Amino acid sequence: MFIKRPLLNEIRAHLLQKEITMLVGARQVGKTTLMKVLQEELEKKGEPTLFLNLDLEEDRHFFSSQLKLLSKIELEVGKNSGYIFIDEIQRLNDAGLFLKGIYDRALNYKFIVSGSGSMELKEKIQESLAGRKQIFEIGPVSFAEFVNLKTGYAYEDRLESFLEVNELQTPIYLEEYLNFGGYPRVVLADEIKEKRMAIDEIYRSYMDRDISAFLKVIKLDNYSQLIRALAAQTGNMINYNELSNTLGISHPTVKNYLWYAEKTFIVQKLLPYYRNKRKEITKSPVYYFTDLGMRNYTAGLFGSLRTPADFGFPFENLVMNILKEKLRFTGANIFYWRTKDGSEVDFIIDYNIQQVPVEVKYRSLKKTAVSRSFRSFIKKYRPHKALIVNLSLNAKEIIEDTTVHFIPFYGLGGFLDDFYNT
Repeated sequence: MFIKRPLLNEIRAHLLQKEITMLVGARQVGKTTLMKVLQEELEKKGEPTLFLNLDLEEDRHFFSSQLKLLSKIELEVGKNSGYIFIDEIQRLNDAGLFLKGIYDRALNYKFIVSGSGSMELKEKIQESLAGRKQIFEIGPVSFAEFVNLKTGYAYEDRLESFLEVNELQTPIYLEEYLNFGGYPRVVLADEIKEKRMAIDEIYRSYMDRDISAFLKVIKLDNYSQLIRALAAQTGNMINYNELSNTLGISHPTVKNYLWYAEKTFIVQKLLPYYRNKRKEITKSPVYYFTDLGMRNYTAGLFGSLRTPADFGFPFENLVMNILKEKLRFTGANIFYWRTKDGSEVDFIIDYNIQQVPVEVKYRSLKKTAVSRSFRSFIKKYRPHKALIVNLSLNAKEIIEDTTVHFIPFYGLGGFLDDFYNT
């Protein structure tokens, strides 16, 4: 079964551009599937295509030189034009320079390339392809995509209304998603046993093929323990020295492993927002997981979340993922806020000299209520808008000159679309 991904429309539109279309994201989030869909659509239109996968030995040898690859392309699609799909480009040494050399020949070939990690991992591909590429980050299936699949796309154009009206079904979908996450193989598995087998294989493949074989990390146990530590501390400030002492690895190695985890799209890092170094936290990062199922698996909680206390941090992580998805092309940055006397706000959206604080509550609020920490930020920074994301309440409250919007989590995406597109 194919899961509809709205980002496919943006990728499809970019096929008309000369730039290299580059799909990046974690292993097994669906990059290859999207490329195969595009290839099939192009072939139905009579367009010549070629699909090469650097994970396959029979394809890899065509990349021993640019001339050899071009000879293969000419043989398969001709000399005039064609669409060339290259999967798992990170397997190629000096991939940026390799693609730059071909691109700069100004041939009539359109390249669609994928990689299971940020291209900075082993070479300066960003610099090599400056002005020659458009990057599309493919994430796990989002909550909205998950519910659309579950409902057979019957409410695709009015999903927020469906989730608002179906007060009994919405929590069921939410709890399933918070437990198992959005890897396509996990989403499509029917039984919990199958889901466990799928996430286990995804994690093992990630460790073996990306961390060990590709990045040459020898002490896989130490790296795995670090990922588990991040899962246990989701949404909390990270202390490098504490991690170093707990795991028995050096401070530089901790930072290096964290960088690997971020660049292979397992976690995403938030830095603190501050203006007063004496009173506000300025250095310690906070980490969230790209996929909730992976977070739960590494924490030993996959499919085991039951109580509100269990769901709190995964729900906060879900809101983080929605923010990241909706703000990716706006120029906005996401931070967190902590003061040295204990005040905190989960997220700060920093956009065009505006700061929008976001507090997350895994509760079905019955009436508006604003915490002391949230009021503290409002008093200090006087934002025009503030958001409190919860399970069900949709309301407003004015605090001083700030409009505080109480928004159900399923309405957050639409709110952000309206706010940043007007």
